[in-house]
Amino acid sequence: MAAATNSKPNVVNLPMSTTESCGCAASQPAATGLPISTLKAALAAAPHLPLTVVWTDGEPIEAHFHVTEVGRVQRDFVDCGGTVRRVVTCLLQTWVGEDTEHRITAGKLLKAFAHAAPILRDEDLPVELEYEACNVVQLVLADVRREEHRFVLQLGKKHTDCLAKELCLPASGQGCC
Repeated sequence: MAAATNSKPNVVNLPMSTTESCGCAASQPAATGLPISTLKAALAAAPHLPLTVVWTDGEPIEAHFHVTEVGRVQRDFVDCGGTVRRVVTCLLQTWVGEDTEHRITAGKLLKAFAHAAPILRDEDLPVELEYEACNVVQLVLADVRREEHRFVLQLGKKHTDCLAKELCLPASGQGCC
């Protein structure tokens, strides 16, 4: 039996995006999540305006969506090359209910952020949005822009990537996985 060690592995914090693109989408890089501070500053300029969330293809989600959770999500993992990594984000969970007259305003989302302050720990995390469309999907919040009668929250793509390419690519002679 191997002896246990008390040494902590080095943790590599990852950026939110990669320049790789999947074959099912246009060859554009994945977006980086907008920092919480940027989103909150924009929303504070006009708290009375409603929010419209827009998919990567330009189509909006249902106008009567709710933000049901504001969370701090920390994902610790080991990549296929053995490096311990960490990704931390702010996740906005959305839900579309039957109350079709419901609209969320910038001010309501700011109040949700205020309620979440103890768990967000003053970290300026990149924001992601979770939405259920047959399957639960997570996308980055790529941009916020103010229009005359609304704020548009533009979603961006996320992609998977091999984080140990130096070990996995065929040129190395031996793969990691």
